[in-house]
Amino acid sequence: MTKTDWAYISNDLVYGALFVYTIAFIVYTYETAFAVKANKEGSSSEIDRTKTAKSGRIATIVYAVATTVLLLGVIARGVSAGRVPWSNMYEFSITGALTFSLAYLIVGRKYDLRWLGLPISIAVLLILGTAITLLYRPTAPLVPALKSTWLVVHVAAAILSGGVFLLSNTIAGTYLWLDSMERKGERTPFAKRLPSLEVLDQLSYRLVAFVFPLWTFAVIAGAIWAESAWGRYWGWDPKETWAFITWILYAAYLHARVTAGWKGRKAAWLCLLAGSTYLFNYIWVNVWGTGRHTYSGL
Repeated sequence: MTKTDWAYISNDLVYGALFVYTIAFIVYTYETAFAVKANKEGSSSEIDRTKTAKSGRIATIVYAVATTVLLLGVIARGVSAGRVPWSNMYEFSITGALTFSLAYLIVGRKYDLRWLGLPISIAVLLILGTAITLLYRPTAPLVPALKSTWLVVHVAAAILSGGVFLLSNTIAGTYLWLDSMERKGERTPFAKRLPSLEVLDQLSYRLVAFVFPLWTFAVIAGAIWAESAWGRYWGWDPKETWAFITWILYAAYLHARVTAGWKGRKAAWLCLLAGSTYLFNYIWVNVWGTGRHTYSGL
């Protein structure tokens, strides 16, 4: 097959993944909506954990199938381009959605994260939908600065870090939502199905602690690549600057937890602040920013 054939196959697979993710979203919606059973007085106060257990498992299986289809789509994009598929915002987005989905599935094997299936499926649908409708660009040759093995090393580390950071931030956001609910009174019937605040707090922290060394490596690898491509390690380019800001804030988050004993609400807000700088770097700097790192293709 020609590279053009592979490009069409990649597009079809990404569209197919979007369709299967939509099915997973529908099943997760059913699992969420019908997990509460009315009691004798007619109020929804009893939790029926067995009623939707099957649908929850089906939703996770469908989600895993969608992730597999997306993985094949990313691989086909790479084959069509003759390189790793990370040279523009479309390719970064579909690969980022893939790593986010994989992080959810892998972490979910140790922790029961099916309760996150609905918001995560929504997030993935938004990422893929935006990539297909607004960010799509046909495959094209690499610009000279990107023709390096560091494209594989640096960008892979950044994408993997971003997927785990986004998962950690989703959990931190859930913590703040449940904490606000508990401070006002009692959890809703649906919220009672979710883990305790302590579990959410620890899980968010462990994800950041696990992936922070990889993000540190991504920043260092980027500096080494910059010296090779442009003759300097650091130039305070907008993307470099915001990557460093993200590193500082996540380092502050880990430092605050380990040395200052920050937990709960303060730690969750700091985690969200750090994650927001990563998203700002990905969206604003890529689309509207200037500098040598503007490879969005838009």
